[in-house]
Amino acid sequence: MDAMLQRLEGMYQRYNEINELLMDPQIVSNPREMARLSKEQASLKGAVDAYLKLKEVLGHIEQAEELLHENDADLKEMAQMELEELTPKKEELIEHLRVLLIPKDPNDDHDAIVEIRGAAGGDEGNIFAGDLYRMYVKYGESQGWKFQVLEMSESEAGGFSQISFLVKGNEVYRQLKFESGAHRVQRVPKTETQGRIHTSTATVLVMPDAEEQDIEINDSDLTIETHRASGAGGQHINKTDSAVRIVHLPTGITVNCQDGRSQIENRETALRLIRARVYEEYQRRKEEEEGAIRRSKIGTGDRSEKIRTYNYPQNRVTDHRIGFTLNQLDRIMEGKMDDIINALLEEEQRVKMAGEENA
Repeated sequence: MDAMLQRLEGMYQRYNEINELLMDPQIVSNPREMARLSKEQASLKGAVDAYLKLKEVLGHIEQAEELLHENDADLKEMAQMELEELTPKKEELIEHLRVLLIPKDPNDDHDAIVEIRGAAGGDEGNIFAGDLYRMYVKYGESQGWKFQVLEMSESEAGGFSQISFLVKGNEVYRQLKFESGAHRVQRVPKTETQGRIHTSTATVLVMPDAEEQDIEINDSDLTIETHRASGAGGQHINKTDSAVRIVHLPTGITVNCQDGRSQIENRETALRLIRARVYEEYQRRKEEEEGAIRRSKIGTGDRSEKIRTYNYPQNRVTDHRIGFTLNQLDRIMEGKMDDIINALLEEEQRVKMAGEENA
């Protein structure tokens, strides 16, 4: 309890310090620093508000306990009644603060870049990649998110062999981060004449949309080439060297963008993707150095890890990491993903709290 109060007092002091900094003319004239400090202050507000309420309750409890030592019977009775009312409030606030003090994933409030690829199953895997994309768009629309396609390779049979898209909104990465992995579909493909059920796979990778302050990439670490775009994309696309390929030399990560209407647009998209992929790679390496997978993580987050099965004949979806099954596949494919996402977030919170208690 004392350690918690000490930590909360430090957060309260930092909150007030940021208040003063936000009035400093030098900070006001620096939009990036203003944004960074405002974001930090917003992340502290919930805990600070609850801490001030707890301090008030603790103060009233102390006063009531002092009254218990008075000789006046009426005062003692009043103090006892007040303690009976205040003690549950204190416990409730402490529990609330324990949850608020669980270490947050620093990327939770980021936008996200999502990549979906058709994997095992040929055309059916690509069609399923398209179904997953539609599912995420439907879910995002219900959250008020905005979508922007960054890269796309459409499949002749339908869907995508690969699609990358940016999702912007409130705590996008927090809600989508557990989607990374292999998604397996079991259904009868439209091309199947015997009515047999096939199993196909699409893989998903969710990365935080890394901001410039998150990762520094030196220009000398990049090779940037322009070339003629290939494939469909409109008459303008093959006339100029509008496509952009960027290689990050230290990691070998390569991005090729050609779907934009100009070289400038493709370059901006390629740089954004390089930043996200390099940031994700460095985060992965850091986790390995710190002892493989963090104890607060659900699954590995690897694209190859089988995380979920979508069984159409039985209208069932199962998340294998948390043993969660719903017989509402039709609703989920229409973007009603709240039950799955909330179950994953609750498990993350449970694992983190267990980690804190065992630390």
